[in-house]
Parts: sequence; structure tokens; C-alpha cells
Amino acid sequence: MSTTTVPDFLPVLLGSDMNVYGMARSFHQAYGIKSVAVGKGMLGATSHSRIVSVEAVEPNLEDDKVFCDTLLKFAKRYPGRTLLLVPCGDNYIKLLVRNQDKLRDAYRFECIDEPLLMRLSIKESFYEVCREHGFAFPKTTTCSYENYKGVELPFDFPVIIKPSNSVAYWNCRFPHKKKVFVAQNREEFDAILDAIYGSSYKDHLILQEFIPGDDSGMRVMNCYCGRDRKVKLIALGHTLLEEHSPEGIGSYAAIISTRDDALSEQMKNFLEGIGYVGFANFDMKYDPRDKTYKLFEMNLRQGRSSFFVTAAGYNLAQWLVDDVILQKELPLTIADNRVLWSIIPKDIIFHYVKDEALKEEARRLIHEGKYVQSMSYRGDTFRKRFVQFHLSQINYRKKYKMCFGNKSLRD
Repeated sequence: MSTTTVPDFLPVLLGSDMNVYGMARSFHQAYGIKSVAVGKGMLGATSHSRIVSVEAVEPNLEDDKVFCDTLLKFAKRYPGRTLLLVPCGDNYIKLLVRNQDKLRDAYRFECIDEPLLMRLSIKESFYEVCREHGFAFPKTTTCSYENYKGVELPFDFPVIIKPSNSVAYWNCRFPHKKKVFVAQNREEFDAILDAIYGSSYKDHLILQEFIPGDDSGMRVMNCYCGRDRKVKLIALGHTLLEEHSPEGIGSYAAIISTRDDALSEQMKNFLEGIGYVGFANFDMKYDPRDKTYKLFEMNLRQGRSSFFVTAAGYNLAQWLVDDVILQKELPLTIADNRVLWSIIPKDIIFHYVKDEALKEEARRLIHEGKYVQSMSYRGDTFRKRFVQFHLSQINYRKKYKMCFGNKSLRD
């Protein structure tokens, strides 16, 4: 895919995390331009960078009025420029959807409407949508703050426990908090629910059966749907390892890009059936019991691991620019190049991945030069960033040694 004529535009990325860095790297690789970011705070992923600068920090950015005022004021700093707005987090996509009419005169973007946002962002209603479109998902029930004491489970342990409202959960605090919990028995289950509901989080919790298998059973699919509500890009990743730190559980750490035509067709029909527009990111796991993929959740944005798509040769920024700015007619592309993407040191992959065939493929891809470390980029060469990257790799080794396999209510 190539773009021959590109107008003078500036990517404005919402957030300051690894997802923002991945998108900034995509824009830089495609167009040689530096992105700017607006976020709640400064994070290490985008610090000391030549390809993205966090130019507006507003701790109260999740307030709708503050969000609009901040972005409109920011836009005035670039008169005459085409500003391409790219939300890179769940909170930012919700803010943009709610306030899109107030921002369209200042920015270029496409997004869904609020009713569809609500159907897809709350997990209970999302599973209803999955059922309507024939997607399998794990056996699931819910509980609330009002009824969680003694809740009956329609499946056996182990049980996955995760928030229905990810934004509200992100903002709560309690001892030994993890992004996702796995309870091995009833005693552990009750203790986890007591801890969560002892915090400020009072929304529903999703309770799910545990699908057998380790991290390598996970798949991640990234899609882009154009302004005409047709799917333009589908890219599938086979997970080797997830992160295992409390705040990172469920986030991907190493992926090999792959392809599944039947799954791609099903996803295309799903997205076009609901009239989706923009980036979408799906987490699923292969269930060896019935040989189906069980869909866990949908993120209404590119995922934090989505740079694996750009790494495989399908630059996410190009699809966005060609559709939103250049308004090209784009065909459907199903990614099929193979690449190994990671955020962790290679030795962690070979130490903790159990599947020998996957490790052998990882070795082959590395040997062929088809290995991309998301946060290591020759186009971003500040010395402070170089030091920061290598310290982060040392820290990952410590985290895996301390936390691998721990999804319970303990450190």
C-alpha cells in the first residue's frame, strides 16, 4: 500500500502510552513526520522522543468540558494545519464519541455514534452483540455490588474475574490490584470480590470460565473500517506471551503475525453488520475442547500491541490517512506477512514460551531479520531514550521472574 500525495497534516494522538508511541512510529515510518500528543500525564513510553512530543497535559482531561476546551485551545496553536485526531485509549475514544460534534470543525477524524459505543464498550451488551452475530465467547455471568455476596456460578473453577467498565476500574485503587484475576477456588474468589468492591469500583464484574491453555492460545485481531463502514484491513496475531505484572496482565508482550481466512470473513461480516468505523481490536482464545475461538473483548481503537501490524508491512497510519484525509477508495486487505513483534527481551520469549514449534518459528524469524522490538527504533535516537529502553528490558526480566503465572490476590 502506498501514498503518493500527502497533504500537510499533523497527527494529534490522545494519550501518552505505548499505544501512542506505536502510532507515532507508524506515522514517522510512513511520512517522516513527528506527531504531537495530548494526555492526562507524561508516561515513559513517549518520553525523550524525536517522533512524538506530549504538548498538552491536563489531569482532568476525562471531564467532557475540559476535554473539549483543551483540544479546541490546542487546535488554535496550529492555524491552517490539517489536524488528524487519533484516540489511543478507551477513555479517549469515549470522550471523542460523546463530543465529536464539538470537535469536527477543528479536527479530522471518523468515529462511531454513542449508542453503538455503549453496546460495544460494556461487556455484558458486547456479548449480546456477539451472540447476534454468531461469535462464540466463554461461559459468562456477572455480579454487581448489590448481589456479589454468595453469587452462584454456572461453571467450575478456575474463574476469570474482570471489570465490565474498564475506565472506572482503571481509576480505582485497592491492595494487590490486578488488571485481571483468576480465582482457583471459592475462598480465593470471595476474597477477590471483597477487595474489588471495597474500592471505589461499584460497577458490574464479568465472571468467566477459564479456557484451557497458556498464553499461546490467545489471538489478537486488529481491523480498520473506513468511513463507508466497510472493512479495509484485517490483521491477526498469534500470541507467544502476555505480560504478567499486576497492571499488565492480559496485555500482549510477544506476537507472531498470522492469517486465518475463515475468522477474517466472520469478523468482516460482524463489523460491517454493526456499521463500525475506525480501528477495532479483538482479544480471543482458541479453545481446544471444541476447536473454536472464544471472543473475550473488543477495544474500540487500535490495541497497545497493534504495532505488530505495521511491523508486518501494513502501516496503520497509512490506512487512516488514505481513508480520512485523502478519502481514497480502499479494497479489503488481509495481512499475511510473518513477523515476530515484542516489547520484551528475546531471552524471556525462549525461557517462558512452552510451545517448541512457536519457539522454532520465532528463531527462524529472528534469523531472517523479521523481528521488531516495538520500543526500539533507529529513527528515535535520544541517549536518554536508549538508556530508558535498556532499563525497561532489565525490569521486564525482574517482573517475569517475580510475577509469572500469578493472577491471584497476592504480590
